[in-house]
Amino acid sequence: MIDPAELLIEKTVLPVADPDADLPIDCDPPERISLAVRLAVLIVILVPLLGVAAAPFIVWGWGFRWTDLILLLSLYFLTALGITVGYHRLFVHRSFETNIVVKFVFAVLGSMAVQGPLLKWVATHRKHHQHSDKEGDPHSPHVESAGIFGVLRGAWHAHIGWMFDPDPPDLESYVQDLRRSRALLIENALFPVWVALGLLIPAVLGGLLTKTWSGVWTGLIWGGLVRVFLVHHVTWSVNSACHLWGLRPYRSNDESRNNAVFGVLAMGEGWHNTHHAFPTSARHGLKWWQIDISYWVIWILERTGLAWDVKLPSPQAELRMRRTS
Repeated sequence: MIDPAELLIEKTVLPVADPDADLPIDCDPPERISLAVRLAVLIVILVPLLGVAAAPFIVWGWGFRWTDLILLLSLYFLTALGITVGYHRLFVHRSFETNIVVKFVFAVLGSMAVQGPLLKWVATHRKHHQHSDKEGDPHSPHVESAGIFGVLRGAWHAHIGWMFDPDPPDLESYVQDLRRSRALLIENALFPVWVALGLLIPAVLGGLLTKTWSGVWTGLIWGGLVRVFLVHHVTWSVNSACHLWGLRPYRSNDESRNNAVFGVLAMGEGWHNTHHAFPTSARHGLKWWQIDISYWVIWILERTGLAWDVKLPSPQAELRMRRTS
């Protein structure tokens, strides 16, 4: 018997199950956003990143060491991949298949990013794709009133404001497929444990590597708290900046855009227009020069036998979906 919830996922939440399938319609030409608004969004997003980048030089030697840099970069890399490869491409879009052990590991790494439990994150993102940039989209920057202040309010809502909205009553219906896995239900229920471990591990490693109590605290700050802020800020920038600022080489039913800055910082997620044109594609940076670290990880998993059924659009599909104006 076919589960009606499964039909919901296949037909509406994941509207393009085949990377080679055409979208039924194209959206209307995007409303032109003023240069002032784009610069304002860019400044609001980049200034905190530049501040964090400058801080280590200011406190070097007493508040930041090489061990802190290693912990910050390594845990940023691992937990960001937990979101991009795990939460997003594996669980939301089923861009590839793997065994339950790999699934569990990616789910734990995604939980350590502290963006919410697995099932809630996946359900919210599937709802976003079903209603992208339309009424019902949980985090579109285009649902506020018109004008410069409306656009700025929309950018704030897409970046972080949506986190404070109550959960939609239908959210659970979007993850009926994942709820059939006992292992994933356990992982989801233990979300507070994974968050605590994501903060405890860098603190313990910082203390062990430096053999000092100060190393415990700086490990917690840089490998834990600062790392969480950076992963949050960069991921949320895909919701906001990548629906406002960038290029639209492919047809899609929304305002998604390719943004090279977040193509790099967000491990390939910034090639967002490409992703919305081919939602189930495991690769978002389709051109050789479009850095997509998340896909490189999936490629390695495939070559080692840990991933299979990796979905990619054909050259013919890319050509059909390319915008002509």
